[in-house]
Formats: sequence, structure tokens, C-alpha cells
Amino acid sequence: MTALAIRGRGLVCASGRDIPSAVAGLRMLPAPRIETLAAGVQRPFLPIADEAHSLTDWYAQARDLVRQAVMQAIGEDMPVAAREGALLVASSSLHVGALERGEAFVPYSTGFVHKLRDWLDWRGPVHCISTACTSSIAALGAARASVSTGAVSSALVLGVELGNRLSRAGFVGMQLLSPDRARPFGLHRNGLVLGEAVAALHCVPATPGEVDWQIAGVAHIVDGDHPAGASHQALLRACREAMQMAGCDAGSIELVKVQAAGSPGNDALEAAVLQELFPSMPPLVSLKPTLGHCLGASGAAELALLCAALDAGVLPVVTDDVDPALGVRLADALAGPARRVLAIILGFGGGHAAVVLEHQP
Repeated sequence: MTALAIRGRGLVCASGRDIPSAVAGLRMLPAPRIETLAAGVQRPFLPIADEAHSLTDWYAQARDLVRQAVMQAIGEDMPVAAREGALLVASSSLHVGALERGEAFVPYSTGFVHKLRDWLDWRGPVHCISTACTSSIAALGAARASVSTGAVSSALVLGVELGNRLSRAGFVGMQLLSPDRARPFGLHRNGLVLGEAVAALHCVPATPGEVDWQIAGVAHIVDGDHPAGASHQALLRACREAMQMAGCDAGSIELVKVQAAGSPGNDALEAAVLQELFPSMPPLVSLKPTLGHCLGASGAAELALLCAALDAGVLPVVTDDVDPALGVRLADALAGPARRVLAIILGFGGGHAAVVLEHQP
């Protein structure tokens, strides 16, 4: 299968409305907003903007954020050629925020996704992929298949996760949210911090001498026996399948973008998988303190930010002591450029996703 090149990237997140702002946020972490979700229950949240109170304002804000991310990825004039490719919308909440503000319920496939198509005046096929927190990676795999077979000449993976109280209240109910901040692999890690993001990856077939980052391998393994947690074997399999597709082994991976969202259990399991996978551990980075856990948009947002950060030679600042019992540590600097990278995304419903990124010098 032909490798997929990421020709353009767009990101709107808590750190700012573009990629350079998000890269800067890796060293100057955004301050979370403390929200009251129930009587006596307050949790941090990393929003893009102030909360829209009316339905009209929610849709206006959503349209503005989506267009900003897409214009970064394909150009401010949004050329027709780019809009004739496939659009793959990845989200776990879609327009739940609009429903909370009085929108009449309509099926997702004929509601919010059609609004996105109209906002962008999209000319090509439009698909909606919702596999919880792995949605963007599932969309990326579908984009790679579609472009490789020639079904379309390009694809835009659009991760959209906008503010809604249902998602945050659900995580509170499951006691998964930190009361203060995310601590990836941290000694005192105590839960996740959710965030909003709209991210766009414009993907085209890779060509010889390609200078863009390439999706060389992608795998998405579902283990339904662990709907709210990770499976050691499923994550190990996802990483190995992504590397096999890319034609590489663990010894050639020069950096790993870990999930490490600050969950006591999942962080420990991920660390154990990494130790089994890598005889010599490459540098590890987590983007959760900068972006928050962006649910269905996580994959697109984190890949957009990761590629830009590596291009700029910037890694996230490490603010907390790592739990020594995990046997891993996070890097905040690199000795040299990382040209082959493994990215891990985990999700509810037993989703385990891995992507191998390659960049030719």
C-alpha cells in the first residue's frame, strides 16, 4: 500500500488558533479553566474559546473553528482541487453541544456532518467515523486506503471535538478526571484533563523524494474485553502491526508519542508494553498537558502538533516527576532529528491505535 504524505496541517486548540501557537504551548503550557460540573465537583478543562451560550453562537463558533483549521491545512483560498478529495470527519461527540443548546435531534450522518460539508463547500465524498478516542486514527487508516487504491486523489482527515457538558460529566461520573492537571507517567498522576480541538490533516500519495511527513503504517486493534481501559496484548499488537506495515522494527523507531494521559492504570499498562516492545527505549513524549485529552480529535490533533514540533526541534516541557515504578521517562530534548516515529492513541470501547510516521532528510 502506498505511503501517505501529510501535505498540510491545521490545528486549533487550547494553546491557540494555529500550529505555531500550539508549538509554543509545548514549552508554556496553557492554563486550564476550572469548571463546576455538579454540586461540589470542579474539574480543569482546556477549551479553545469561551463557551457559546446560545445554539446560534455554538454553530457560529464551530463553523469558524472548522474553517480556520481547514484553511491552515489546504490554504486560505481552499482550492477546489483539494475540496474534491475525500473528507473524513472524526469525532466522538459531533454536535452534542448543539443538542444541549436546543437543537432538534437528527441523525449525525444527515445533521452536523452535512453542515461541515456545506461550511467548507466540499465537493468530494464525505464520511463520518466515530470510534471514540481513536476516531481520527481510524479515519487516517481509511484515508490511506482510499488514496492508495486511487478512489480519490487526496483526503482531508478532520478531527472535531467541541465543548459539551455530556462528555465532561460522563468522565466525572466514571471518576477519570484529575482535580488539577494531567501528569503523564507522573508519580502523583490522578486522572485525565479533557480538551477541545479541531485538527486537519491534508493527505496525498507519497512520491519519491517526498519531503513531507509520511504515514508509513497504521493499525487499529479493538479489544472489547476492556471497554474502559487498555489491553496489553491489543496495544502490543497494534504497535507491531503498524511497524510491520511500515517495513521497520522497534530498533529503528527514534521517538514515541505516547498516550500517557495521566491515568493511574492505563499509564502503567502502556509503560509495560513499551518495555516489552523496545529493548533500548527511545525518547518518549506526551502531548496531553498541552492539548488535553481531545477524545475523537486526539489522533489528528496530536499528529499535527507532533510533526510541527519535530520540524521545529521542540519537545514538551516535563513538569512532574515520573513514577520510577514504571521504568520509563519522558524526554524534553532530542540529541538529533527523529526521522521515524511511533504514535500511540488509546480509546474507550477497547480501541488501540498506532501510527508510524516517517520523514526523509
